[in-house]
Amino acid sequence: MAPAQGQFSDHSDGVESKDRGEGPSVPPAFLAAVDALRSARLRPELEVEVTRPPQRLAPHAYALEAAVVDGEDDLADGRLVLLHDPAGHDAWQGAFRLVTLVRAELEPEMAADPLLPEVCWSWLTGALDARGLSYGEAGGTVTRAGSHYFGALSARRPATQIEIRASWTPRESRGGVPDTASHLMAWGDLLCQIAGLPPSDPADAAVVTLPQRRGPQV
Repeated sequence: MAPAQGQFSDHSDGVESKDRGEGPSVPPAFLAAVDALRSARLRPELEVEVTRPPQRLAPHAYALEAAVVDGEDDLADGRLVLLHDPAGHDAWQGAFRLVTLVRAELEPEMAADPLLPEVCWSWLTGALDARGLSYGEAGGTVTRAGSHYFGALSARRPATQIEIRASWTPRESRGGVPDTASHLMAWGDLLCQIAGLPPSDPADAAVVTLPQRRGPQV
C-alpha cells in the first residue's frame, strides 16, 4: 500500500466509486455511512486505502485496508468491512455490520502470555467503549500462531503472530445511520495498540500495549 498517512488514498483505481454502487438502487443510509468513514480523522501512523469488498455477505458492502507503518516496517495490518442489509439481519440485530481482521507479529515475551487472547479481545471492546460507541452482537476469535524455522531458514528467530477476527453491529442513530467514522477511529486505535504504539491521548497512558516488533528478519 502507498496511500498518504492518516488519511485515505486518492489512488484506489476507481474501486471506491464502483463498490459504492452509486445510483438509485443504493440506500441513502449506506452512502451516508460510507461518506462518514471517509471523514474519520486517523493517527498519522495509519495508512488506509479502499479495497474491493467481499461478495455475497450483504446486499451492500464497502471495505478498507490499513497498516500501521514505522519507516519501512508494517507493524500491524488489517481490513475493515462495512456491510448493509436494508431489510435487517436477525443475526446482526440491525441493518449494518462491521467485520474486521487484524494481524501483528509479537515479541517472544508477549507471545508466551497465556492470557494474551483475552487481553487482545479486551483491546477491541475497550477501543469501542473508550470512544463511547454503542454496539451489539460482538463476536469473534483471537488466534495465536507460531513459526519455527529450519534448514536454510534456521537463522531466523521464531515468530508468533496474533490475529483478531471479529464483527459487531454499530447502533444506528435516529436517522438510521451509525457513526461509522467513530467506529473506524476506534478500529484504528486497536491497530495502533496491537502494533505496540503508545496511546495518542495522554489520558490513556495507563493502557497496556504490545512492545513494538522488530523489523524483518533475514
